[in-house]
Amino acid sequence: MNAVAPHRMDGDGRSQVALAELIALRARVGRVRMAPLLSRAARSGQQSSRLYGRGMDYAESRVYQAGDDVRRLDWRLTARSGKLHTKLFQEDREGCLLIVLDTHASMRFGTRTRFKSVQAARAAAAAAWYAVRAGERVGVMAFGHADLLLRPQAGPRGALAVCGALAEWDAQPASDRVEPLSDALGRASRVLHGASRVLLVSDGFSCDASARQRLLDLGRHAGVSVLVVADTLELAPAPPGRYPLEHAGERCEVLLQSERQRSDFQRALGAGPARLGELAQSLGLRWNSIDTTVDAFDAVSGLLGARRPAR
Repeated sequence: MNAVAPHRMDGDGRSQVALAELIALRARVGRVRMAPLLSRAARSGQQSSRLYGRGMDYAESRVYQAGDDVRRLDWRLTARSGKLHTKLFQEDREGCLLIVLDTHASMRFGTRTRFKSVQAARAAAAAAWYAVRAGERVGVMAFGHADLLLRPQAGPRGALAVCGALAEWDAQPASDRVEPLSDALGRASRVLHGASRVLLVSDGFSCDASARQRLLDLGRHAGVSVLVVADTLELAPAPPGRYPLEHAGERCEVLLQSERQRSDFQRALGAGPARLGELAQSLGLRWNSIDTTVDAFDAVSGLLGARRPAR
């Protein structure tokens, strides 16, 4: 088995995100028969409803958040309260997907086909194209080595903006910066911009004890789905053999012969994906797990509610 080398080649689709590949996923989504959107009302006492497309009916106002459209300021409430408030419409409450993407250094690893970071970007791009085709706006927030936010936008322009951001963020040099998942989820709650759905894409190594409560809190305002991205060696014991590994320019060789050696290695290597998957399942969230070799779109469409492809 040959491990994917950690030094990066621009846009190769293996160790670095290829923008053209993310954009091409639009055609993949175009072959799917869409299901009606499932909205989740943020206020208690309201029931979920299935909607086609987006509405422009006024829903409520809230305190202004960075990135809000100033054209939607609620001047009357602002004058009464002394604080800036933004008007939210049905499209803000029921037609918006926020993708929360893990960019930690642990994502830049792979032994089959591509890095986890590349697979995660593919999944995020597929989700973006799916969302805009369903009539939703889409935005993306990075956590880990990148601390960035792309405000939700509508239509193909929104999906293209997400694809561009994914490629740009991936091209940045890796860092050792660590952001606990709980901190990232807390930040996501503050920048929801009326999003009704959140898709978390991560390998789980940043998952901490406080993430459970933050997921519960986030789930009160939006429907939360989790996509766990893992390498094949993190999901199942490797066959017996010698495995060359390279990290930060240093090479080593791991000898895995006995069943116990291979099992212990897999458990240590796969601790992150296992932890996040168990957390999502225990909270009753919609979740799925993929490795770096599969078609990411199938998992994403399953989480976001696609029907079978049209014939």
